[in-house]
Amino acid sequence: MVAGLAFLATAIATVFAQATGVRFTRGRKAHERAWTIALALFALASASLATGASTGWDRGTFRAFYLLGAVLCVPWLALGTVYLLAGTKAGHRVETGLILFSGFAVGVMLSAPIHGAIAPDGGIPIGKEHFGVLPRVLAASASGLGATVVLVGAVWSAVRFARSRAEGTSRLAAGNALIALGTLVLSSGGLVQGAVGKDQAFALTLAAGIAVIYAGFAVASSVARPASVRNARRGTLPAKV
Repeated sequence: MVAGLAFLATAIATVFAQATGVRFTRGRKAHERAWTIALALFALASASLATGASTGWDRGTFRAFYLLGAVLCVPWLALGTVYLLAGTKAGHRVETGLILFSGFAVGVMLSAPIHGAIAPDGGIPIGKEHFGVLPRVLAASASGLGATVVLVGAVWSAVRFARSRAEGTSRLAAGNALIALGTLVLSSGGLVQGAVGKDQAFALTLAAGIAVIYAGFAVASSVARPASVRNARRGTLPAKV
């Protein structure tokens, strides 16, 4: 079941990344580039989970899963929100810092010692049982701050759209609400797996969370972009994703 859900999450994230990547190649918008990178990282992390669950965990699979999913994915997703909420200048500054952070995180995760044996069939390894303080601090701070940025931005946009009377804003509000919900679902996965160690629940939150976020983008992208919405809004999503 875990492998199947992980493969499903990989497929959704891959299709999602392809969609945002196509949009980036057409419009060259920085937030779409950031989302494409984040979704590619999510797809690779889910693929690592699927590999570990289906063929057995080892140190390499665990490092890849932890680095891509727990440390890097959410901050790059949040970068897209920063570009839209704070503008290009602030986004470039954050992106420069994020690139440096990503390089540092890669170095840490490749060199950090793994304590204890990784049981091939022992379920998803838990970071606190195998990594020291620094890798766990990187994961907690990066994912926590990134999820907060994405969630606050999505909620803020949903509320703003809901208050507007412009055509199509109700669907935009619904789309942003779905993104906020999906972010909460994804964030709950780490808590579930770290607290109670339920692999099936963790994999389910990954597949469900990315599916709900994708649904939010799809709902928002179905709305034509009237001038009143385009001129009034600044949020976590373009009016046509």
